[in-house]
Amino acid sequence: MVTDFGLKDGFVGTMKGVILGINPSAKIVDISHDISPQNIMEASYVLKSSSPYFPDGTIFLVVIDPGVGSARKVIIIKTSRFLYLGPDNGVLSGIYNQKEDEIIEITDKTYFLPEISNTFHGRDIFAPVAAYLSTGISPYLMGVKTGNIKTINNIDPFIDAQNRVCGTIIYKDIFGNLITNLREDFFHKYGIDFKNINIKDRIINGLSNSYSEKSPGELLAIKGSSGYIEIAINQGNAGELLQAGIGDRFTVNSEQ
Repeated sequence: MVTDFGLKDGFVGTMKGVILGINPSAKIVDISHDISPQNIMEASYVLKSSSPYFPDGTIFLVVIDPGVGSARKVIIIKTSRFLYLGPDNGVLSGIYNQKEDEIIEITDKTYFLPEISNTFHGRDIFAPVAAYLSTGISPYLMGVKTGNIKTINNIDPFIDAQNRVCGTIIYKDIFGNLITNLREDFFHKYGIDFKNINIKDRIINGLSNSYSEKSPGELLAIKGSSGYIEIAINQGNAGELLQAGIGDRFTVNSEQ
C-alpha cells in the first residue's frame, strides 16, 4: 500500500480492516503512508522504485487522491508481473508501459462497499477492489479496457541550446537527499559525459561513488539505489541546505 494518509488517524487501519474482512488471508505490506499530502509525483517515484522488488502477482494499492469524490476514474494497470490499482490522476503513469500493459477502468460497483462516501474512497472503493483482486477475481470482470491514462506533467530531462542537460528534482527522501529525473543511461544515449551540476547557484563537480568520497558537510552527486542521480551531502541534508525540493530545476554541464 502507498498512501498519503499518515498513521495518526485511522484511515490506513480502516482500509486494512476492509481488505481482511473480504479476504482474511491477505498479506498486506506497507510501502509508505508518509507521502506528502496530494503529492502525485512523490508517490509515483516511490511506487516505481519499490515495486520491482516484490514477488510476481503482487497487487499494489495506491491512494493519493486529490480528486476524491469527483468524476476521476478508478483504474487497474495490468503488467506482465503485477496489478496496480489507483485513481487515474497520473500516480500510476510512472509504471505504465504503453506497448505492454493493459488498463482496466473499474465500473462494476458490485466490488465497492454498499455506501460510498465522497471523502474516503480508499475505504469504500479501493480497499474492497484490492481485496477482491487478492481472492483471484479477474480485473476484467470489474470493468472495461481503456487505452487512456492521465500522466504527470512532462518532467523528462532535455538538452537546451547551450548544450546543458536540464533536469528536475522528483523526490526528497527522509535524509534530505534530492533524487533527480536523470539516469546515467541518458548521458550514454546522447554520448555526453557528466561534468557538473548547477543547482541553486551551487556547483557540484563530478559523480561520486560513495557519500564518504566527500568531506562531512560537502555537497555531492551520486547514482542512488533506484538508478537515478541524487544530490546529497555527506552526513547532511541537501534539501535543507539548498532550500530545494520536488519540482526544482537544475542544469548539468556536460562534455561531448
